[in-house]
Amino acid sequence: MRLQFMTWAEVERHLETSKGIVIPIGSTEQHGPIGLIGTDAICPEVIADLAAESSELLIGPTISVGMAQHHLAFPGSIALRPTTLIAVIKDYVLSLARNGFERFYFLNGHGGNIATIGAAFSEIYAETSFDRHSSRPPIRCKLANWFGFPDVADLSKELYAGRDGRHATASEVAVTQYAYREHIKHAEMDPAPPAPRAFYDAEDYRRLFPDGRIEADSFLATPEHGERFARTSAACVAKDFAAFLAED
Repeated sequence: MRLQFMTWAEVERHLETSKGIVIPIGSTEQHGPIGLIGTDAICPEVIADLAAESSELLIGPTISVGMAQHHLAFPGSIALRPTTLIAVIKDYVLSLARNGFERFYFLNGHGGNIATIGAAFSEIYAETSFDRHSSRPPIRCKLANWFGFPDVADLSKELYAGRDGRHATASEVAVTQYAYREHIKHAEMDPAPPAPRAFYDAEDYRRLFPDGRIEADSFLATPEHGERFARTSAACVAKDFAAFLAED
């Protein structure tokens, strides 16, 4: 169930039985010749919806723009500064905590967000730690990357044998193809070469990876693969979220 499709009264009733919420978070950035710019937000959103089919979890509005300055040399990419994203996450969490939410499960689709999300959690905990007399409920935050579960990694090896890559991966492109078949793209491309070195700013990234991919053979993606990835990850999310809520 999605927060934006509920009334305030329904949310108030939900809080009587559960204090947790799943927050999809991603990015709006280039994903190579056939990857959708919205890939990193689409994937966790779709997976969260599938997880909600088998468990009673509440899904918050997706944070769809992330820390993606290194993609800005490609048209259509949008980025938040790390400090801005930290502020967005902090305000999102504290807004919901104001009325009783306590457990915040961030389901992430963009590797570039990981460090910033961790920093945001630290800022949230610092605020609550310094204010020992606050009446705000106890807050716990958790980060899970939809692609990071062992079952998802095993499926990637099964389907792509090491050719999934690091950006514009076949697995993430496949999930978007499963979710939005009407937006499947096609382009001629060669297998992606090994990355020569780590990248720095946006211009350096585009020099190193002119079509946007990093070691990823995106053309291996199919909608059928995408359904397997999405359902595999969703099963992991449902289990992981339940364990998070059950923590003492």
